[in-house]
Amino acid sequence: GDFSGQLLAYLSLGPIFIIVGFVTLIIFKRELHTISFLGGLAFNEGVNWLIKNVIREPRPCEEAHSTVTTKYGMPSSHSQFMWFFSVYSFLFLYLRMHQTNNARFLDLLWRHVLSICLVTVALLVSYSRVYLLYHTWSQVLYGGVAGSIMAIAWFAFTQEILTPLFPRIAAWPISEFFLIRDTSLIPNILWFEYTVTRAEAR
Repeated sequence: GDFSGQLLAYLSLGPIFIIVGFVTLIIFKRELHTISFLGGLAFNEGVNWLIKNVIREPRPCEEAHSTVTTKYGMPSSHSQFMWFFSVYSFLFLYLRMHQTNNARFLDLLWRHVLSICLVTVALLVSYSRVYLLYHTWSQVLYGGVAGSIMAIAWFAFTQEILTPLFPRIAAWPISEFFLIRDTSLIPNILWFEYTVTRAEAR
């Protein structure tokens, strides 16, 4: 009968929906930066697992959730995942995608709205872990901090180390066989795909 609890429980499935979305996007787009983003999420999860097994801080009310995959709760993996995703997406929106058309106001507006939505979802998922007694506030807080730091580090690594290698990787025979592409030199991929598709349709 706890409607808020049910809603937050569904909301806490956000990481699963994001992973499914990434796999679908990679299958259809086959873009190296998207693959790198998913790799960062996977690496972030591995770091979370490592930290949990080093600190070994138990979850609150362990008896209420006997089906969790690990009894350790510091830091929260949901919180770390969502803040990694949100902060990386924020950096991508404002530092990777650049304005290329004349709709400056609308371009900034949708970026601001999307950024607010990303932060809101990350906050709600983090809150849901405390509300549902899976984590304490400190476990959620440190998860958010760890995810944010990981996102910044992975974004810098992708931009400075991986992106210069993408053209070479895209030229590999195996990449050409699987139609893997590099769009890192295109400032605004959405605007590019829109204009190319419209021109081709004409």
